[in-house]
Amino acid sequence: MRRRAFCAALGAAAGCGRGRERLNVFNWSAYLAPDTLPGFERETGVRVRYAVYESNEEMLAKVLGGNSGWDVVFPSNYLIGPLREYNLLQPLRHEWLPNLEHLDPLFLAPVWDPELRWSAPYMWGATGILYHRGLAPPPAAWSDLWDPRLERRLTMLDDPAEVFAACLRKLGHPLNSHDPHHLRAAQREALAQKRLVRAYLNAEVRDQVVAGDVLAAQLWATTAQQAIGAAPHLAFAYPAEGFPLYADSAVILRESRRARLAHRFIDYLLRPEVNAAIAGESLAATANAAARRLLPEPVRTSPVLYPPAEVLRRGEWFAALPPAAQRLRDRLWTGIKSA
Repeated sequence: MRRRAFCAALGAAAGCGRGRERLNVFNWSAYLAPDTLPGFERETGVRVRYAVYESNEEMLAKVLGGNSGWDVVFPSNYLIGPLREYNLLQPLRHEWLPNLEHLDPLFLAPVWDPELRWSAPYMWGATGILYHRGLAPPPAAWSDLWDPRLERRLTMLDDPAEVFAACLRKLGHPLNSHDPHHLRAAQREALAQKRLVRAYLNAEVRDQVVAGDVLAAQLWATTAQQAIGAAPHLAFAYPAEGFPLYADSAVILRESRRARLAHRFIDYLLRPEVNAAIAGESLAATANAAARRLLPEPVRTSPVLYPPAEVLRRGEWFAALPPAAQRLRDRLWTGIKSA
């Protein structure tokens, strides 16, 4: 998953206060409010070195060697297990994280880390279809993205997990399937669709949908909500066949020598008023129930960001693939992009 760039107020925060204790934080773009880092620095006297990434792959390339220089990073849920297996994470000390109590019940014992031993849920989201209300009938299923009327006015995410998830669910297979026959069948679906696809794009497609150049886009709910806020003639659908869910969580790298300070920063992000400011700025769905209650009513009740229970039941959390299946999917994705 990639997010829109976010730079405001970070340069000054990262560059001031030479000689003070420093914490190194590597996060998704657009995952802070303008005052998040300055507020922490004022409160603690600590200087935060902060940088952003646009994909899990970009983050992994930096941390897999175990000598990255980062203290806190924010992997998606399906990477918690592999990062732990590679001995790259420190266990969390809950006595240093009192604000964990504010988490939504959905995230108090998540399947990828039931005891929250390694990760603190931060923000979450899902994937669906952003479309123009003028499309009749409106797209309601992944299969609708194979409709010839969308030729060259359709985009899919530039993300193999997401594209394969849509194809697998269209075929009735689990989106985390690692059956080679299922993966090859999904590739055939993507290749059949490709003549309709204008491009494989992530958050940058938002402006094209707003302008009307793209009529339908496979997109994350966060980006879709941003687009709908700018253009009320847009709408969002969670596909009938089911859809992916992801959660990004704060973790402390084993290489960090600032464990106590890293816990303090994570606990600060879990503080309801701090977390609400971030969720309101980024329009990401917060995993923090107390923070959600502080959000403006239109954001707090958005069915795009917080789908009702009957819709959410169709969601499926992304999971890590076995290495052989991951390699196969990577090869198949290369074939799709180069076709």
